[in-house]
Amino acid sequence: MNRDWQTRYELAVEAGRKAGDLARAYYETTFDIENKADDTPVTVADRQAEQLIRSLVTQSFPDDGFLGEEFGDQPGGSGFRWVIDPIDGTRSFIRHIPIWGTLIGLEYRGEPIGGVAYAPVLGQVYRGLRGDGAFVNDRRIHVAKTDKLGDALMCYSSLNWFTKVGRENAFLELVRRTHRQRGFGDFYGFCLVAEGACDFMIDHGVHEWDVSALKAIVEEAGGQFTDWGGTPTTTTPDVLASNGLLHADVLAILRDTP
Repeated sequence: MNRDWQTRYELAVEAGRKAGDLARAYYETTFDIENKADDTPVTVADRQAEQLIRSLVTQSFPDDGFLGEEFGDQPGGSGFRWVIDPIDGTRSFIRHIPIWGTLIGLEYRGEPIGGVAYAPVLGQVYRGLRGDGAFVNDRRIHVAKTDKLGDALMCYSSLNWFTKVGRENAFLELVRRTHRQRGFGDFYGFCLVAEGACDFMIDHGVHEWDVSALKAIVEEAGGQFTDWGGTPTTTTPDVLASNGLLHADVLAILRDTP
């Protein structure tokens, strides 16, 4: 295992835990909520959690770069970049719904190589490093072996994202063609794919900080992660994560449904 990757991965797990626990301290109290320019909510917990991660990383790797939801892009010279979503699922966080998490993606020369998704209230750390496998806490995880769409459990974030981009028919066709559907939004649906609890997760409206960590985890669990055109990227707003066996079938429905 590449030592530079491994040491940063270990730090990502530590930093994710510390930042998530900081956010949880706010979650268990009352706090003020602001709206950002894009009309999405933000709290002091989001900002402090991201600041903590940046501080911990900079102490050990001062030449690494960052991309974070709250404090933007900070280029580095080492080839490594940390992609941070301090609270993925802020809308759940502010309504005291426990499905939210702290995400840290680790990139090297533009490629996601590792990821950590810590769900503090659930007590679960999903993590993966290229070549090392994927885990929840210390248990190795793998995607499901479901190979028929009619047997599949589909996860999604919210129907309104499909409505906004005029893809309601494709969504409804996926509903008709799958066995069950569950609206586990944000990071959690992707983590469920990685551990084999659901078979694919489809989403729209994401940013790099929403999915960089998750791509690494899903792929290390044996799954596939692309946009709706089949490109393995984290830079588009549309994303599909699956066990790999169903990926082509879902992409075909997205492509062929008017």
